[in-house]
Amino acid sequence: MTTDDCNDAAPPRQVEFWLDFGSNYSYLSAMRIEAAAQQLGLTVAWRPFLLGPIFKSFGWDSSPFVLQKEKGAYMWRDMERQCAKHGLPWRKPSVFPRSAVLPMRVAAAHAEQPWIGAYCRETMRLNFALDRDLDSEDSVAGVLRGLGLPAAELIDAARDGPRRGRLRELTAEAQRRGLFGAPSLFARGELFWGNDRLDDALAFAAQGTAGRVRPTDTARWPQ
Repeated sequence: MTTDDCNDAAPPRQVEFWLDFGSNYSYLSAMRIEAAAQQLGLTVAWRPFLLGPIFKSFGWDSSPFVLQKEKGAYMWRDMERQCAKHGLPWRKPSVFPRSAVLPMRVAAAHAEQPWIGAYCRETMRLNFALDRDLDSEDSVAGVLRGLGLPAAELIDAARDGPRRGRLRELTAEAQRRGLFGAPSLFARGELFWGNDRLDDALAFAAQGTAGRVRPTDTARWPQ
């Protein structure tokens, strides 16, 4: 048996999901990815990072959806269509892009925890379904308490614990690996960009794990 045969027999069963809580298309993927990945026997590695520094490296001072009016107008209508298609709750945010540094620090510091998917979904639901502020201790604590988690302890760990710089590290890693937008996914070392490539990324990650793989039907938002 060759090395290639070994690699084909046991490809990685994980997909890296790089997201920003202020990213509208990240919302679409975040609400669906975990259930869709489970259908293919995959796990999701959550990778929160900040788009702001990446945009600044391009010479942009805001989202391209803000800088280019026509693109922004298209995007908001597209979000309505996509949320209706996937059965996701939707309300256009009154502030865009909305600051989310504290909740993302918490996500980055605790990204390996089993509750991280639920935390990300609930946080993004505040922004894109309820049009509520994200970047306050009360908001973050409310999400954590709603999941039955020790809010004060987890927030303090993200601010002052050994992983307090994890969000900065992940953002720097995203830049090193050539990410230019969100959501971005890495499957078997290859980059897939955008919510419209979610199913392709999952299918590619799952190839070889259980015979021939077809793209999964995207899951509806978890209730």
